[in-house]
Parts: sequence; C-alpha cells; structure tokens
Amino acid sequence: MVRAVEANAVPFTLVLADGRRAWAEVEEDRARVVVEGGGAVSLARPERGVFTALDGFEAGLPPEALLPLLAHVFARRPKVEAAQITLPASEDWAREAIRAGVVQSVAPGEGGRQFTATRSAFWQHPDLWLKGRPSGQTPLAYVMTGEKRHPQRPPKPVGEVYRRHMPRFKAEFSLRTVDIEADLETFNRWMNLDSVAEFWNERGTLDQHRSYLTTIAADPHTISFFGCFDDAPFAYFEMYWAKEDRVAPFYDADDYDRGLHLLVGDPRHQGPGKVEAWFRALSHYMFLDDPRTRRLIGDPRIDHVRWIEYMQKQGFVRLKAFDLPHKRSELIFIERETFFGPPHSGPA
Repeated sequence: MVRAVEANAVPFTLVLADGRRAWAEVEEDRARVVVEGGGAVSLARPERGVFTALDGFEAGLPPEALLPLLAHVFARRPKVEAAQITLPASEDWAREAIRAGVVQSVAPGEGGRQFTATRSAFWQHPDLWLKGRPSGQTPLAYVMTGEKRHPQRPPKPVGEVYRRHMPRFKAEFSLRTVDIEADLETFNRWMNLDSVAEFWNERGTLDQHRSYLTTIAADPHTISFFGCFDDAPFAYFEMYWAKEDRVAPFYDADDYDRGLHLLVGDPRHQGPGKVEAWFRALSHYMFLDDPRTRRLIGDPRIDHVRWIEYMQKQGFVRLKAFDLPHKRSELIFIERETFFGPPHSGPA
C-alpha cells in the first residue's frame, strides 16, 4: 500500500490554478496522484515510467495534477526519455491534457487511453518550477535605450523565482532575488575571496558593494540573484538581457537572448556533479522565465579555460573571441533546442 502523507512532506508539490495543491506518492510498484481537498487516482507501476490506473480516476481531476508524478520519473531517472500513463479518460480530457502540455500524445490502450509524456517536453513546462509571474507574460513592446532598440523589460521580480527538488543531493535548489541590505555582508565577503576577486576584480568595502548592488538594481536589463541549497545562499548570479548589453555589438543578438555572470561563495557546492546540477538549473530557469528566449550566452574571460571547457561539455558552443574594455572574452552560447533535446533533455 502507498502511505498517506502530507503534501509538504513530499517533493514536486504543484499549486494548481485554483490554489489547491497536487502531489504524487510513489513506491516500487504503486503510485497515487492526490489533489488537496478531494481527488485522487491510484496507479499500478509495472515498470519504470509506466503507470496504469487502478481506481479513483475522476473526470474533474485536472491534467496538470499528473505533473508531480512525471517529475518523480524524469527527475529521478535521467535516462528515461518517455513515460506512459493509462487512464479511463474521455476524449475531451485527453485533448485538454495535450493542450496543457502535460502529455504529448494519446493512443488507445488496455484499460483506457494511453498518454505519453516526453522528457524534453516535461522540462519545458513551467508550473512545477517557477514561482511568481514569469517575464514571458509581458506583451511585446519596443523601446530605445540610447541607440539600442529592444523589448521593454518587465519590472524585476522580488523574492523567490525558482525552486526544484534535486533527488541526487536530497536538497532543494532555489533562486531568489538579492535583498541589498539583508545580503550585503554575504556579498561583501564573497567578493573579497581570492578565488572570486581573480575573475571579478571587485574587492571592496561594504559601502562600495552597496553601491555596486544599487547600480545593478537600477539597471533594467540585469537582475541579481542568490542561488541557495535548502534556502542557504551559496552563489551570486547576474542574469542580463543580451540585446541591450555591451556584448550585443559582437554578435547577432536576438530580442530575448539572456546571459549570465556568476560566482560561487561556498566551496562546498563546487564538486563536479553539484556544479552540473545547479548550473543546468540556472539555464532551466532562464529558458522557462520567457519561452521567447531561444539562446543563452556567456562571455567568460578567455583565460578561464577550465570554465569554458566545462560549459562546452554542457552543450555550449564557442562562437568567437572578442575584446571588452576590461577583458578579452570568449563568446559562448547554447540554443533552447539543444538544452531540452537529447543527449541533455533538460536540467536533470
């Protein structure tokens, strides 16, 4: 039997459009999808990534309630490319499940309709991961910044924007915006580390770093974040819109290309496996925040050879070397199609 548990005791809990929470309870040969306040379906699990309804399926169960179940498959099994769920669902329910992006195809099956969800499509669904209103909801309107014509950017988010359970590390990774006064001492300490100053060259006092963060906060094309494991900050990230950035003249920048600068303040999270996990989570957030983002770029200093080679292993491509006023850089990028397609197929 599958144990009954509270939603906040399991990973991959989803808040539905009506405010109710949905989650999945998964064991070796059984699973159960639960919706807070009523609604559940019990499923047999004869093999990895395959589920068949046993009882309890209700037509009123929203298709999005299946997402936590799919998360258990795709976040825990990186080599599983598709999941099948057989449900006694109506044609109308099946159509809505496809329109919602929860599944990608449906076919007749024994005991109902067989729904297939693919790994690459699952990781492009924002509902499980994004917190708050994404940038992609901002209508397209062009403005000028100096001589640069670009989409008007939305007001910057405040607080947590992304959260994901990482089963491999039994930890929650999250992104939140920087609170200048609350985070100033941490930022100051990190910027004065030898390992950070070597590449950022921003050693300074609390007042100097307050001024630095205030300048970033006033710049509409850049947002500062702290990356956290179990809500404890470990890294600082600056995400920027490339079209109005200083790198734009050096390549054909698309309207919604995004770039990233980063530093790690806590060395405990610099092991190869963990770096890959949180770095791909960063990329995941940037692609999900606005579906119009087709490309992520980076401009690491050209002598940061180890980091450039690492990013190439994650699917980034070297485009060109170029000169900025303060450094010679390597322009690298990754396309949305590459990130979500095999062999990477998303952030897991």
